[in-house]
Amino acid sequence: MSNALDASGVGGSDTPNLDFDGTTPYEDYVQADVLTHLQQLRSDDPGEMVFLVTTQVMELWFTVIVHEWETAANALSEDRIPVAMDALKRSLRELEALNASWRPLAQLTPAQFNAYRGALGEGSGFQSAMYRRMEFLLGEKSSSMLVPHRGAPRVHAELEKALHEPSLYDEVLRLLARRGLPVPESVLQRDLSLRYEASPEVEAVWTGLYAAPDEHHDLHRLGEVLTDVAELVWRWRNDHLTATRRAMGAKTGTGGSAGVTWLEKRAMKNVFPELWTARSHV
Repeated sequence: MSNALDASGVGGSDTPNLDFDGTTPYEDYVQADVLTHLQQLRSDDPGEMVFLVTTQVMELWFTVIVHEWETAANALSEDRIPVAMDALKRSLRELEALNASWRPLAQLTPAQFNAYRGALGEGSGFQSAMYRRMEFLLGEKSSSMLVPHRGAPRVHAELEKALHEPSLYDEVLRLLARRGLPVPESVLQRDLSLRYEASPEVEAVWTGLYAAPDEHHDLHRLGEVLTDVAELVWRWRNDHLTATRRAMGAKTGTGGSAGVTWLEKRAMKNVFPELWTARSHV
C-alpha cells in the first residue's frame, strides 16, 4: 500500500523514485511480467483470452483459499480457534471473489463458446489439482480423483498426501470431541481417504450447540462461519452449473467429462452436512 501511495504522490514525496537497478521492487514481489505472459492462445477467437485469463484467476483463488483452509485446519488442531476464525473469515471474502469470476463467462452463448472450445482439447476444470485440494479439505475425498495427475509426480504426491490428511471438518470434529462433546469414535477414527458421510450423532452435537449457543459460544460462532463457507461453496457449484448450461446445454463436457449431469450432482450436495440438518431440530 505504501508503494501505491508514494507512486501517486500522496503520503510520500512529490517525485517518486523511477530509476531502479534491474526490475522494479513491485515486479520482484508480484512477478507481474510472469503472470501477464502466461496466456498462450490456441485460437483466433478474441473471446478465448477472456476464458483463459478468467480460468487462471480462478486457479489463483483456489490457491489462496487452500492456504486459508489449511491454516484454519492446523490452528484448530492446536485449539487456536481465533487464528482459525480469522483464516475462515478471510476465505469468505476470497470465495466471494472466486464466485464473481464466473461473471465474464456467465452469459456465453453456445456459438461463442464453440468458437474456441476446440482449443481446449481434452482440458477440463475437472482436472484442476488445486480445486481438488479444495474439495479434499471440504471432506469430498476420492482416490479416483488422483488418476488424472499420475503423469505429474509432484502434483500427484501433493494430492495423495492431502487425501490421507484430516479435512478441515475432521479437525472441527476433533476439536468438538476435545471440548467434551460426544462425537462418536467411529467418526474420529474413520478412514480419512474416504468421503465424509453425515452422522446422526454429529448432527445431535450441532443441535445441542445451536440450542444453547451461550454454553459454547466460540464453537457456535465457528459453526456459523463454516456454514457461511458451505453456502458460498454451494453458490460456486450452482454458478458453475448455470454458466455451463448456458454455454453448452447438456452436451458432453470438455475432456470427456459428463458436463451438466456431473455438475448437477455436485450442486445437490452440501458440505459440512450436519450443520444444515441440525437446524431442523433446534
